[in-house]
Amino acid sequence: MAQLLAPLWEGFRRRGVGLAAPTDGTLVPRTFGDATAEHLATRRGCGLFDFSFMGHFEIAGRNARRAVGHLQTRSVGSLAPGRLAYTLLLRHDGTVLVDATAWCLAPDRWWLFTGCRADLAVIAETAGAGDVRDLSGAHAVLALQGPASARVLDRHLDASPRIGYFAFRETTVAGTPVVIGRLGYSGELGYELVVPADAAPALWQRLAADAEVRECGFEAANSLRIESGFILFTNELARPADPFTLGLGRLVSFDHRPFVGADSLRALLRRGPERRLVGLAPVVQERRPRSSTGSLPRGEATSRARSPIFGCELALGFVPADAAEPGALVGISETERARVCRLPFYDPGRVLPRTPRG
Repeated sequence: MAQLLAPLWEGFRRRGVGLAAPTDGTLVPRTFGDATAEHLATRRGCGLFDFSFMGHFEIAGRNARRAVGHLQTRSVGSLAPGRLAYTLLLRHDGTVLVDATAWCLAPDRWWLFTGCRADLAVIAETAGAGDVRDLSGAHAVLALQGPASARVLDRHLDASPRIGYFAFRETTVAGTPVVIGRLGYSGELGYELVVPADAAPALWQRLAADAEVRECGFEAANSLRIESGFILFTNELARPADPFTLGLGRLVSFDHRPFVGADSLRALLRRGPERRLVGLAPVVQERRPRSSTGSLPRGEATSRARSPIFGCELALGFVPADAAEPGALVGISETERARVCRLPFYDPGRVLPRTPRG
């Protein structure tokens, strides 16, 4: 287990912060005392998260761009240095192995971040001509998320870079070299800071001491991503699902690249998905099974959390394709019903979040 410790964990352990192992045994904070307050701080101000559990891989060499193109579903031929893309890694049958981000540092040097360090074996085997290095553990990933995150970041940067959405820059924070990407897992404005592991504790303490920042753990990250309709591979990918079932067909570029799973995906596209990922809310617990519950279309809830924004339990899950219309009622167990909702539940691009009623 020791080799899977995130760079910041020893400091968290000394403070008595509870742990979680969201993926392959790598440890992250579960909560810093109040997950609901952490969630709301991120929605209203700025939350600081440790995402160092992620797999971090570098693909380099003359054929790096071609290798990255083969590995995943997005067309990266025109992706310029300093840009990144959210993407999917597939199995040969067209189902999603894991979601990922691909970062173009140079035409011959790329980073790939996934949710699990064990993905190295598949990536190294599939990349072919690319030279793959495992950088997991060499860096920490600190995430600043929330509407105040840009203001917080500007206060601590030695020279504030202007960073576009799904772009990144190399800079320094308090003298520490940092690669800052504008992206996140909360549905809010956010940034991820890729920091040398030995410099991470000091930088965490500096950011956590900011008056607008609240330290946040995995429980808050989980409820935030459910409100925002984001998948977690240990949950939504626990059973094989293709991009169209997940509502992620937009991440597939059908060009002339022979990417893994392309032929199978074309067949799946013609056939259409049998089930779809949807929002489910509210999840209603019946005191006793109703005869009508058994006659409802049967869905499967894959992720659940109580939403501090909506004041009720929300879920992500799969329902039959013909029951995926917002407002449809489905059974998700012998005693539970849920109403299908559009995703995301929460959309910060609007003045007010939509009510989770479909």
